[in-house]
Amino acid sequence: MKHLFSFFIILVALVAQSCATTEPFDPASVADAEGKVSRVEPLSWWVGMNTPLQLLIQGENISEYDLRIEGGGVKVEKIHKADSPNYIFVDVAIDKAAEAGSRYLVFTKGDESFKVEYEIAARREGSRDRESFTTADVIYLIMPDRFANGDAANDSTDSTVDKAARGEFYGRHGGDIQGVIDHLDYIADMGMTALWSTPMLLDNEPFASYHGYACADYYHIDPRMGDNSLYRTMVEEAHKRGIKVIMDMVTNHCGISHWWMQDLPFEDWVHKFEEGYVQTNNIFGTNMDINASQSDLKVQESGWFDVSMPDMNLDNPYLLQYFKQWAVWWVEYADLDGMRVDTYPYNEKGPMSEWCKAVMAEYPSFNIVGECWTGNVPQLAYWQGGNKNADGFDSHLPSIMDFPLRDAICSALPNDNPGWGEGMMKVYDAVSNDFVYHDLSKMMIFTGNHDTDRTADIVRGDVARMKIAMALLSTMRGIPQIFAGDEMALRSADLSQGHGGLRVDFPGGWEGDKLNLFDEKQRTGDAAIVSDYTRRLLQWRKSKEVIHTGRTMHFAGRDNTYAFFRYNDTDVVFVYVNNSKESKPLRWSRYGEIASNLSAGRCVISGEEVTLSDDVVVAPHEVIVVEYKR
Repeated sequence: MKHLFSFFIILVALVAQSCATTEPFDPASVADAEGKVSRVEPLSWWVGMNTPLQLLIQGENISEYDLRIEGGGVKVEKIHKADSPNYIFVDVAIDKAAEAGSRYLVFTKGDESFKVEYEIAARREGSRDRESFTTADVIYLIMPDRFANGDAANDSTDSTVDKAARGEFYGRHGGDIQGVIDHLDYIADMGMTALWSTPMLLDNEPFASYHGYACADYYHIDPRMGDNSLYRTMVEEAHKRGIKVIMDMVTNHCGISHWWMQDLPFEDWVHKFEEGYVQTNNIFGTNMDINASQSDLKVQESGWFDVSMPDMNLDNPYLLQYFKQWAVWWVEYADLDGMRVDTYPYNEKGPMSEWCKAVMAEYPSFNIVGECWTGNVPQLAYWQGGNKNADGFDSHLPSIMDFPLRDAICSALPNDNPGWGEGMMKVYDAVSNDFVYHDLSKMMIFTGNHDTDRTADIVRGDVARMKIAMALLSTMRGIPQIFAGDEMALRSADLSQGHGGLRVDFPGGWEGDKLNLFDEKQRTGDAAIVSDYTRRLLQWRKSKEVIHTGRTMHFAGRDNTYAFFRYNDTDVVFVYVNNSKESKPLRWSRYGEIASNLSAGRCVISGEEVTLSDDVVVAPHEVIVVEYKR
């Protein structure tokens, strides 16, 4: 027994000596991959993350190789093989005490070995607790290709198919990240505090690739926009000006030109049908309809959005993890402040709930807004996280886009002869449905975006009604969003051209433009009136807690008028809209239950003192906004 104990002591000593004399890994001792590994995604990672790391590694017959990670504090936990021999999915464990720095993925097969360097970086201080966009913000939506061309040298590139053609409605016009950077001061001056850009990731479709919604590479900015580094610079420059940045994420579909479409990792990576191409039926109600057939639900969530947009199968756990990491990677890499998710109800709702939950677990104060395009109030409310749905489903999606309110405003404003329940009563009715929603502070309100008719087109170029639209967006509950150019009353170039016609270039964003609306001195007519009005409202709104978090009391009008108050314990803001063709008496005494103790107020636009009474008459198509101290 004594000899056995002595042997154990010697063995422990030898092992300890061996560990103590182990040489650190020498990268020069192993050859570089030199094309044997095509991709490793995510492109990098960080210490101290909540999200588990699973690497997607692509290379010819890469599944035949063993893999270890050299560099300390990081190791391979498990390797998963895909249907294609050219992929492996690798679960990676990062020790809590691991230091930031390079690690090396070392692949071996027999006597052959090669390596790929992989960065594990340090996180920004406070990254987990980053703040996001709220009701205190106003979001400015741009389509970068149509906003400003800051670098004409990248308008067309050798690596992309769709070349610059500014004269074509669906062509590439050349707008880019540098163009956005060049005009951040304009955005801040207008009073916008958050920037949502439609996707800037590579879209390599041969036609109409300018919109960016058919992604060909989830980890790289389109070279016609710039590159990853410039995108990060854009975020930094925005932050210097007090502007938050929201990234447009598309999980439902990729583009048919995405690199993996040539060799899918798994057969079920995208949805396929025996009968060939099947387009989605767009019936969102199948997600909560107790009477819906499973066949209708399948087509809704598995059918392709378009023939050039393959529908991703989020029921595949490797794809779902890929998208979780992708979202987190961009937040961490670029220092993002929020996300907007495209075509949200087209995704499988269970996996997308997990996706939202994972992002929020990494960033508890983050905000994500989903595009749930429906005018059906209960169906829209269903998608907001925390809603008490009958089926127990929780999307974990914090914010939703308020399409019912948008529909009501856009129906009411151009209506000169409203019938019963029409005109501004539609806006009243839309707001009266607020009891259905789980969280009114997490609703994006808007009158137009890149997919809808332009606001100025809806009101037929009526400047007075454009001012009403801006006043409503600036004072109603929720998070306002304004589509680039609406603040200048821009109209579509050609309504018959659909999206290509309404997504017009911002005048002055291109060298040689005859008119530059970025320059205040060149604004005249409608552009001058609407932009000045909008800027005054938005700059005022920044510091108005009563608008950000106050309650609403509104009063019905059957004469195409609408009156409402935003109020808290210290402040009151009164908004009155006369959308009719005739002058209307204000009837101030009607609002006595909230207005009886209000004396002189201040007109938000003019800054002058205002005393409202029953004697006040409001002109046709006029809106008044008056603030009071209680």
